[in-house]
Amino acid sequence: MGHVPDPCSTSAPGDTTAEPSLIPDLITRIPWPHWALFIVVLAAGVLLVSCLLCIIYCCCRRRCQRRRKQPKDKEAVGLGSARSSTTTHLVQPDVDCLEPHSGGPQEWGRLLLSLEYDFRSQEIKVGLRQAENLKAEGTADPYARICVSTQAGRRHETKVHRGTLCPMFEETCCFLVPPAELPRAILKVQLLDFKRFSEHELLGEIQLPLSTVDPQHVLESWYLLGPPGTTEPEQMGELCFSLRYVPSSGRLTVVVLEARGLNPGLAEPYVKVQLMLNQRKWKKRKTSSKKSTTMPYFNEAFTFLVPFSLLQSVDLVLTIWAHGLHLRAEPVGKVLLGPRASGQPLQHWADMLAHARRPIAQWHHLQSPREVDRALALKPRLPLPRLRS
Repeated sequence: MGHVPDPCSTSAPGDTTAEPSLIPDLITRIPWPHWALFIVVLAAGVLLVSCLLCIIYCCCRRRCQRRRKQPKDKEAVGLGSARSSTTTHLVQPDVDCLEPHSGGPQEWGRLLLSLEYDFRSQEIKVGLRQAENLKAEGTADPYARICVSTQAGRRHETKVHRGTLCPMFEETCCFLVPPAELPRAILKVQLLDFKRFSEHELLGEIQLPLSTVDPQHVLESWYLLGPPGTTEPEQMGELCFSLRYVPSSGRLTVVVLEARGLNPGLAEPYVKVQLMLNQRKWKKRKTSSKKSTTMPYFNEAFTFLVPFSLLQSVDLVLTIWAHGLHLRAEPVGKVLLGPRASGQPLQHWADMLAHARRPIAQWHHLQSPREVDRALALKPRLPLPRLRS
């Protein structure tokens, strides 16, 4: 009859196909070659790795940004959360980080200076490079005035820079300061706004004791300008006059208008106008004297014949004379104009040449007569051919 199988016996083919694997079964059912399946798996792996790298990069970038902001936040929180009277203005920030609305000294601007001391000539060499962020209403016409406390009446004025609050000076001047006077000498630099017919406005100033300067090295650094202080009164006063030059006829017209701020102890002031040619006295004229006034009004015109070929060799000097305590006329102050002048006088001379046939009027501070004579370095007078005027 039929054969009864043994329950303990197993069939090999039946056992191998009873529980088949899922992935190999799917692979065998996909009608693709094996190399195509390998490429698909590889592309999926590359895509997955790329996504992971992008996520890691974004996380790292956010952490870096948080770390960059963290010091400023910590500093602000640390100063603001302190339970004391300490405030942020007690911490002095870097010059480059100063804000113009913070109300500190930086709102007056800053100045780049270089200082060098020459032991052979016993001179301090001051290099005025530039100024930045000067404080003024709108725009300004700044220039700088430099002096040393140990040299009374000696000062240097730069050119006027029109319509800017960040002038580039690039000028150098020297002051005679013996080594014994260095400890008590003070360098003073003032920034002023040029006004043709009114008093020049002080934009800021610095006072640098030369005792803090190392004479063995050349120092160049930025200095913060301080607020305009009480300017020293001009003991010698000011003089207003106009210049007009006509190149075709060679006529130079000087109109002496008025003076102000003269010493009340002076009597009968008058103005002498001189022309120097090749560092020698050439021509001179003078106004009438005015009595009992410190603000004399002259309004007198003088015309000189100066050919255009000689214009670069001519110096114009205006001097206020008055009777002092010795009852004799003495020079009160001088103004030097021409190609060898500097500061405002040189600017006035250049404006006259740039606007031919038009009178250019301007106020000038009087300088020390000795200082002007030293700048002129006059030679002994020789007979020169006189030109008809």
